[in-house]
Amino acid sequence: MALVRVGDVELDVERGGEGPPLLLIMGMSGTALHWGEPFLEHLRRDFDVIAYDHRGVGASSQLADGGVSIAQMAEDAAGLLAALELDSVHVMGISMGGMIAQELVLAHPELVRTLTLGCTYSGGEGSSLAPPEVIGKLSEAMMSGDRERAIRCGWEVNVSERFAGDPDQWGAFAAIAARRAVALPVIMAQMQAIAVHDTSARLPSIEVPTLVIHGTVDQMLPVANGRMIASLIDGSQLEVLDGVGHLFFWEQPERSAEMVRAHAAVRA
Repeated sequence: MALVRVGDVELDVERGGEGPPLLLIMGMSGTALHWGEPFLEHLRRDFDVIAYDHRGVGASSQLADGGVSIAQMAEDAAGLLAALELDSVHVMGISMGGMIAQELVLAHPELVRTLTLGCTYSGGEGSSLAPPEVIGKLSEAMMSGDRERAIRCGWEVNVSERFAGDPDQWGAFAAIAARRAVALPVIMAQMQAIAVHDTSARLPSIEVPTLVIHGTVDQMLPVANGRMIASLIDGSQLEVLDGVGHLFFWEQPERSAEMVRAHAAVRA
């Protein structure tokens, strides 16, 4: 990965593959590594894939004392494209990254060729964050001081029950967490940014071709959020993945990459 100066911060960026540029925007507590190599490998066959760590994460610049907002992170994404001298790109954002992608396309529609919103949330009436029992389980694990317990809990609530039991997949996820940890204060700042996110009234103004992907057993952001977002963006395509959890691109990397590829083909 390489540090790229974006305004007053540096963002750690990984780039690989050939084809039209695709910007990947990661979610809360995630790093560029959390896309998982199987998904990235499929994407790199058809795209110049750009993944990066948000401010506060990895080698990217630390958070300022005032925390961070979704809109600020969207401007980071826009600034990164300018620094890389890219006039427009395909954009995929998942979870918090999907919220950032919403703000990016609303503020800078000219930068976005196509938009893929995965397992994300718009705010507003009818939307819903993780249920209290899931938040409680995660909070208790994170505050326990037992890092392995916290990572294991994060894994279990982010994938389907069937997938969570796969030892090889758990091992790959745990190895990523060991390589690049995200500090608890950064996660808390991201949670605060998510709590006030609301693009619901503005989503109907999006004219960029949009694909919405959501798993039916997503514990972090229930599937009703995906259906709501798709209903608010005229002409959008909704793909609901039966029996799949929040990290759908881990559970179905090849299918997920193919959906992104097919969607991007509408505006290469």
